[in-house]
Amino acid sequence: MDFASMWSVFYDQMFTYNGYKKVLDGLLATAEIAVFGLLIGIVIGTVLAIAKVVPKYHLFPRICSGIASVYIALFRGTPMVVQLLIGYFVLMPVLGISAQPLSVAILIFGLNSGAYVSEIMRSGINSVDRGQLEAGRAVGLSYSASMFKIVIPQAIKNILPTLGNEFIVLVKETSVASFIAVTDVTKAFRDIADANYEYIIPYLTLAAVYLIIVLLITLLIKLMERRLAKSD
Repeated sequence: MDFASMWSVFYDQMFTYNGYKKVLDGLLATAEIAVFGLLIGIVIGTVLAIAKVVPKYHLFPRICSGIASVYIALFRGTPMVVQLLIGYFVLMPVLGISAQPLSVAILIFGLNSGAYVSEIMRSGINSVDRGQLEAGRAVGLSYSASMFKIVIPQAIKNILPTLGNEFIVLVKETSVASFIAVTDVTKAFRDIADANYEYIIPYLTLAAVYLIIVLLITLLIKLMERRLAKSD
């Protein structure tokens, strides 16, 4: 089949048979997984990072640090697709929970991202001068209040570009969400390709879509870095 014929088939699938609607829905699903996954990851990662950096003078902080270490090792040491499969086909039935595939994907992506964000957040916390925390304690704030009101805001500012890179990773990893029947943008283009067994143009277009998304996010990260540099 020549290029003109392949393009004609692809065009028909996209516009005559409304394949573009599936692509738009897939883009929305991809965005939801990446955005909400990162937000969940930031919350979990912050908690894990604090558990790792808090002084371990007593038993409870040591236990929390140990749990955080196990969590991080578990989610960083296993593939995302395996976590999705276990979450959807094992944990949900065992727990008796009936959840939509998209919701499960967001949750698993958030849990996975939390393990990576924790290391990012920990480096951000360590980059803040120790005197900031001590100053908070000196004016009567508790350790947790000093951490959340003084240290964490500065740490987040320092790591925003790195969090942007984590978001890019999540966007690209959403391509495995179809393993649990999520129609993300990858699944949408795969369905279009399977309809006529013509894969060249759909998959090249899919690659272009991901590339454009990543380039746009990268541009936003660079703009954000410039603004942060000016604010400093």
